[in-house]
Amino acid sequence: MYQPKHIIIVGGGAAGFFAALMAKAANPALTVTIVEAAGQMLRKVSVSGGGRCNVTHACFDPRELVKFYPRGNKELLGAFHKFQPRDTLDWFAARGVPLKTEADGRVFPVSDSARSIVDCLTHEARRLNVSVRVNAAVNAVKKMADGRFALTFAGGDRLAADHLLLACGGTCNISGARLAAALGHSLSAPVPSLFSFRVNDERLGNLSGVTVPNVTVSAGGLRQSGPLLITHEGLSGPAILRLSAWGARWFAGENYRFTVSVDWTGGQNIGEQFTANRRHAGKRQLRNDPPFAIPRRLWERLLATAEIPADRHWHDLRKSGEETLTRALTMTQFQVTGKSVNKEEFVTCGGIPLREVDFRAMTSKLCPGLYFAGEILDLDALTGGFNLQAAWTTGWLAGQSMAR
Repeated sequence: MYQPKHIIIVGGGAAGFFAALMAKAANPALTVTIVEAAGQMLRKVSVSGGGRCNVTHACFDPRELVKFYPRGNKELLGAFHKFQPRDTLDWFAARGVPLKTEADGRVFPVSDSARSIVDCLTHEARRLNVSVRVNAAVNAVKKMADGRFALTFAGGDRLAADHLLLACGGTCNISGARLAAALGHSLSAPVPSLFSFRVNDERLGNLSGVTVPNVTVSAGGLRQSGPLLITHEGLSGPAILRLSAWGARWFAGENYRFTVSVDWTGGQNIGEQFTANRRHAGKRQLRNDPPFAIPRRLWERLLATAEIPADRHWHDLRKSGEETLTRALTMTQFQVTGKSVNKEEFVTCGGIPLREVDFRAMTSKLCPGLYFAGEILDLDALTGGFNLQAAWTTGWLAGQSMAR
């Protein structure tokens, strides 16, 4: 007599939950159980995007999409050809949750509430009869002689699974990595990604809250551009977060002590801008006409750094002063003394090495019947909905594969 296969998914986040839905929808005969160590499913989804849930990003060309992933870009290219942001939009819209795209490409539910996404997923789980268990921490797992997996829970309960999916989230929590290790996998040491820089420099004094719309920042041979935010602790904003993501391992190796260089112009032509200012604002004081959309408070600080009087007129700016001001605008260097504290980090770099996983089906290359999805893998992305899209995509692939 046919016995239904039992799939156990460890981790009730976006990737694990989506994988469960995909598997059960594709093969209703399966028994699918999600076990979550915490007391709440989809906890990170409910708070993502400031509680609005940045579901994905409106980038529909897989070749462009993978450019937002410092780790995993090669492996995700084929995956995004199978399930990408357009598919995410269609899936939620088909279930009564329309999504909207904002000017920067980020995608949110029209309701502006993560509750819409959580309710949709949990409703689908009930409709498909997916079993959900919270406060169910897995202490140990082993492969049995018959090929199934034996799971032991913190309370002593035991369950057996024909297929096992590990979707335990980032490896700053080592429980998922420990389970994977018990089944033969290794671990790329986890380090923080997407963090701000601590800088204690008098040139930034009283500038907290100042935002520059487009700068270029560089450190460790890496360079990124975008908006920059000066905080009470140092430097943040998209440009800094992108740099921290691409250089996550290098910064960790430097113990988060290094020199960062800031080009406040974002790489624009300074000579042309200075000429234009002399022509159109020659009689005005330098302080009154900041170039390159630089906020006035920061501009005055840069003038002071270049030792140029703020009340000097543009037509009185001499060649030597122009050269000094150019250096201040394009090569301001700060000594970074640390990163933002752990609670402010969005993503962890590290996890199950991608060489140990077949991304065509999210299957383990080392242990038959074992699958992976989401942040437990050594893949991560920039902010903007890209990490959630990786969760939906890897969950979709794992679910489809387990259903077969």
